Amino acid sequence: MSALAGDTGEGCLLTDELRQRLPRLYDQENSDDPTVYIKFFTPDSSWTWLVTEGQRAGEDFRFFGYVIGQADEWGYFLLAELAAARGPLGLPIERDLFFHPGPFSQVITTERRRTN
Repeated sequence: MSALAGDTGEGCLLTDELRQRLPRLYDQENSDDPTVYIKFFTPDSSWTWLVTEGQRAGEDFRFFGYVIGQADEWGYFLLAELAAARGPLGLPIERDLFFHPGPFSQVITTERRRTN
């Protein structure tokens, strides 16, 4: 199955269970410390996407979250973009299967410790 499909396999970036658990866009916009539900990363680079919200957008799925890359910033990104992207060695983006949801303040502290 493709990374866009809602199966439960390891290669799936977004399972049906995660789709159902993830708050819709803007549901956490008034939170001072939104919950991060999903972590995507490039295994051959230093890019990370910390997802706080998302919902279907036509045939795709739009996320909102914090992106750690060339610059660190909050923004929107599409599931199809993640599925199509490749790191410098040609490896696809993966979902961290061992990630546990938590408050952004805790997740970002852990991420910064891990990368420094």
